[in-house]
Amino acid sequence: MFQRHGKSIVKNKFKSGFAERLCKFLAQKNALGILYNGFDRYLAGFDEMCSVHYPIATVLTKEICMEWAVKRPTEGNNTFRNRISPIREFARFLVRNGEPAYIIPNGIIRKLPCPTPYIYTKEEVAKIWEAFDLITPKSRYPTRHLVMSAIVRVLYCCGLRPGEARNLKTADTDLNNGRLFIRESKGHNDRIVMMAEDVADYIRSYDEKMRKILPERKWFFSNENGDRYDPSWMNRNFNDIRNRMNFQALCGVLPRLYDFRHTFATHRLYEWLQDGRDLNAMLPYLSAYMGHAQLSDTYYYIHLVPGQYEAMSGLDFSKYNDLLPEVDYGD
Repeated sequence: MFQRHGKSIVKNKFKSGFAERLCKFLAQKNALGILYNGFDRYLAGFDEMCSVHYPIATVLTKEICMEWAVKRPTEGNNTFRNRISPIREFARFLVRNGEPAYIIPNGIIRKLPCPTPYIYTKEEVAKIWEAFDLITPKSRYPTRHLVMSAIVRVLYCCGLRPGEARNLKTADTDLNNGRLFIRESKGHNDRIVMMAEDVADYIRSYDEKMRKILPERKWFFSNENGDRYDPSWMNRNFNDIRNRMNFQALCGVLPRLYDFRHTFATHRLYEWLQDGRDLNAMLPYLSAYMGHAQLSDTYYYIHLVPGQYEAMSGLDFSKYNDLLPEVDYGD
């Protein structure tokens, strides 16, 4: 029996010719500290397909993989991509262990065009913060007003992905030194995010208030039961504030929580350009801070900078056009 995040993975959960190796694969992910929450169900589905259609197969062939890699009629692109990803990782695991295995190519999954990010003005950011600060505390939800006010600040001030904020544990915060440890984010990467002193002061105050309500909480942004808030809850509360402020009438679009991350990056570029910084020299720092896997992910934000800054910086923005990636939005 293997253990994963407090839950057991029983060896006979899988029943195909790959059962033992699937268990070892999950156990290795767990030993490395890689969160595979939810993805084990895709491995179980793959194992079921193999046990029915390839009952004696022990080699991960192209035929097996490509049958799994057929997009289902009711399946969205994100679900399809999530279903394929762990099988690709499983194939790499087999290859690393000296076994032949077919690795599903990345290009098989067509990405949809990404929505154009909404870049908040600093005045809009301040108004959103004020709106969250005015949420009335309720006895049934004693942490809600505190959590949302703090989350919208770290998303903008630290450029976090919403999912990174949700998954932040109290053990991964060093508030004395203003550091957040982002564990196992996109691409299974860790990084340290430093907070500006005023942001760190706000978050320390938030933490003190939360400790009075939930002194032993595990999740830094937790609900009244000590659990993480789910993405739909976060979006629902943000959308309520957004609609109350009548953003669509004012701006013509409906901005999202994720747009705080885009705004953080774009505002940082603005400031560097206004300060006369060498953007080519500064972009690697922004890339590392935001947890981008490659520098081209950071170049994406260059096209969001208004044309007036091209003249200010003397930078030829057009040369980066071919580097703009297809941004994958997380929760």
